[in-house]
Amino acid sequence: MNFNGIWTPVVTPFSPDGSLQLDKLERVADTLISQGVHGLIIGGTTGEYYAQSKDERKRVFDFVAGHTKGRIPIMAGINATSTEECLELGQHAKAAGFDAILVPAPYYCQPAQDELLAHIRAVDDALDMPIMLYNFPDRTGVPMTLELIEALRDRPNIQAIKESTGSIERLHSLANEHADQLQLSCGMDDQVLEFFVWGARSWVAGASNFLAPEHVALHKACVIDKDFVAGRELAARLLPILNLLEQGGKFCQYIKYGCELSGLPVGPARRPLLPLNEAEKAAFKQAYETLVAQRG
Repeated sequence: MNFNGIWTPVVTPFSPDGSLQLDKLERVADTLISQGVHGLIIGGTTGEYYAQSKDERKRVFDFVAGHTKGRIPIMAGINATSTEECLELGQHAKAAGFDAILVPAPYYCQPAQDELLAHIRAVDDALDMPIMLYNFPDRTGVPMTLELIEALRDRPNIQAIKESTGSIERLHSLANEHADQLQLSCGMDDQVLEFFVWGARSWVAGASNFLAPEHVALHKACVIDKDFVAGRELAARLLPILNLLEQGGKFCQYIKYGCELSGLPVGPARRPLLPLNEAEKAAFKQAYETLVAQRG
């Protein structure tokens, strides 16, 4: 499995009453494909999987797999609070035609490292699909330690890791000690240039839902052309938006508002997340319009 490129964790459109809007999801997927992203992730944090029923998640898997029909690689986020539910979602995604799965630590239950290791192995054994690990302890409550990563070295399906700790020290360790084991994917948007400098070839980027051209251009500059001067200039343009996303505390709401500003309205985030207030919208809109004005 080639995890290179911009992987968009796709938003899930909802109507004002909270129901799924698959027609809008179709438009989002088609737009992202036309703008040159390299893969779609369905069921990630940005897609608000945690706020959906299991049946809704399966409906979204089926819809995206049926609509994209091999036009672009697709990865399924299968996280849940139990191993059994993760396996059920993963088996459904595999049957639907997904190419890979995204595997974080099950949230809320906070498994110990030996329990998390057993969970990942069980997922691998049952599904036999390419796996991108997702290390995001701020969300799950549990880190994937370097010792756990090392213990998975004998698992060829475990091929990549989305690293979202924000730790530069850990980025260095993964780049220097595990580059032969795992493909490194940027999962901390405001550190993307640092990830690319240290050899990452992949970026799982929430803001690519509404700024795909800038993300694709930054990946091309740094990963394909190895032009880090151009890359730094592009990253500097993106940073005001990325800083708001990573530090503003309202990630999903900002992503959905960005989609609205770009002409792809996808509705609100599901409660308990509340809409942005007018001041938050104004700050984000200013940053967005400044960035768009710089497009060549």
